[in-house]
Amino acid sequence: MTDAAGEGREAPASDDLLAALLDGMDAALCALDADGVVTHWNREAERILGWTADEAVGRHGFAGWAVRSADAAEVEERLLAAMSAHGRQVHEFALVTKDGGRVLVRTQSAAVRGPDGKPAGVYCAFSEVHTQIDLERSIALSEALFEDASWGVVLIDADLRPAVVNAHAARLLGTNRTAPLGRPLGELLAQGVEELESALTHVLAEGAPPAPAELWVSVRRADGDDGSDRGDKRGEGGKGGRADGAGGGGGERRCWRSGFLRLASPLAEEPVPLGVGWLFQDVTEAKLAEQEAAQLRFRGNQLQRAARAAGECEDPMEAVGVHLDFALAGFADHALVDVLDPASPTGAPRLVRAAATPAETPGPVVPGDRAGLPVRYAEGHPALQCVTRAGPVRASAGAASPVGEWARARQWPQDSVHALCAVLRSRGVTLGVVTFLRSASRTPFERTDAGYAESVAARVASAIDLARLVEERS
Repeated sequence: MTDAAGEGREAPASDDLLAALLDGMDAALCALDADGVVTHWNREAERILGWTADEAVGRHGFAGWAVRSADAAEVEERLLAAMSAHGRQVHEFALVTKDGGRVLVRTQSAAVRGPDGKPAGVYCAFSEVHTQIDLERSIALSEALFEDASWGVVLIDADLRPAVVNAHAARLLGTNRTAPLGRPLGELLAQGVEELESALTHVLAEGAPPAPAELWVSVRRADGDDGSDRGDKRGEGGKGGRADGAGGGGGERRCWRSGFLRLASPLAEEPVPLGVGWLFQDVTEAKLAEQEAAQLRFRGNQLQRAARAAGECEDPMEAVGVHLDFALAGFADHALVDVLDPASPTGAPRLVRAAATPAETPGPVVPGDRAGLPVRYAEGHPALQCVTRAGPVRASAGAASPVGEWARARQWPQDSVHALCAVLRSRGVTLGVVTFLRSASRTPFERTDAGYAESVAARVASAIDLARLVEERS
C-alpha cells in the first residue's frame, strides 16, 4: 500500500497492528473461538495472571491452568453464552495465576461476529476487581463532588478558566453551572481576582499548598455591577447616622476558605498539568465573628490600660490625652477634642479646640490653643450636628470629592477621608465633641466603631468635667 505523502511506504500488516493494539491496552484481554479455544492474549492479561501469550494461546478453555477444574465448566459456559446474547455481559470470576495464587477479576464479554454476521467467538476484557472498584469509587466521588457536595468545587484549566463547576460553587458565584465555563475569572469576581489567579499559578507550578488559604472576594453580579457605586446607608439620620450624605464603597465581600489540588494526567509518562481543583467554603460569618471578637478584646484592653494610666495623671487634661492616645491605636489616625464655649449664644453652639493630634503627621495628643478662639466650623458641620443631636455622627468624603478638599472645608487634617464624632457629656451636660479621623488607607467607620467612640468619649468627658471643677476651685 502507498499514499501520496509517502510513496512506496508499506502499511503495517493487520496482524502486527492488532498485536500492537492488544498489547497497548490498559485492560487485560483474551479471545476464544466458537469451540472455546484461546486465540488472543495480551500483555495486561500476562501481567495479572502470569501466563504468557505463548502459554495461553491454543489452549482449550481455562480448565487446569487459569481456572480451577471444578469451576472451569461454569466459567466457560458463561463466557461462551455471550455469543448468543445481546450486548456485553459482566461477570466476576476467580482466576488462577501461574504461581498458584487466585485473583478475583471482573469481566466484560461480547460476541465476535464473522464475515457472515454469525458469532465466531467471544472476546473477554477483564481487570482485577479491586482496581475496578477503585476506578468506580473515583468516578462516584467525582460525581458526588459535582452534584451533592456542601462546598464549592471548580476545575480550573491551565489557562485559569473554569472547566467544570459544581452546583454549590455556582450558587456562591451567583450563576448556573454552565455560564462560567471558559470565562476569565475577572468576569466572575469583582475583587480578589489577582490573589486567586496568583494562587492558581503557584499550584500549577509548585503543587498544592500545605494548608487551606482564606481569600476575600467580591462576586460580580449578573448585570455586571460590582456594587462599587452604592452608598452605605446604614444609620442614615438619628444616632450613628452619616453626615454629608457620604457613602461607603465596594460590593459585598466574602471570605472563601480555599484548598487547591494540582491535576495531572495519569496517562502521561511525565506529569502533565491538566489544571487545578479548587475547593472552597464560604466562612464569611465565622470570620467576621472571629474578627469582631478579637477587636472587642483589643478595645476592651485598651480602655482598661487607658483608665489605669489616666489614674496616675495629676492634670485631668493630661488624662484626656492619655485616653485618646490609647484609643487611636488601630482605630483612627487623628483625634480632635472641641469643647463648648460657655459664652456661646443660645441656639448657636461655638466650639473651642481643647486638644488634638498634630495635623501634619499622626502623634500624641497635645493641648489646643490657649487663646480660646472658636474653631471656624461651617453650619452643618458634623461636629456641630453631633452636639445638636447629642449622639454620634459618621461622615465620609466619597469618591467624587477631590483629595484634601473635603477635609480642608471642615477644618480637618488634609489626609482625612472618614470621620466619627462622639458627644462629650458628663453629669447630664453636653461639654463638647471628640472627633476621630481616618485616612484613605482605612475603611469607613461602622456602627461598632461608634459604640467604641462613645465609650472613649465618656471617659474624656469625665476628665474634662474634672478639669473644670479643679479650675473653678482654684
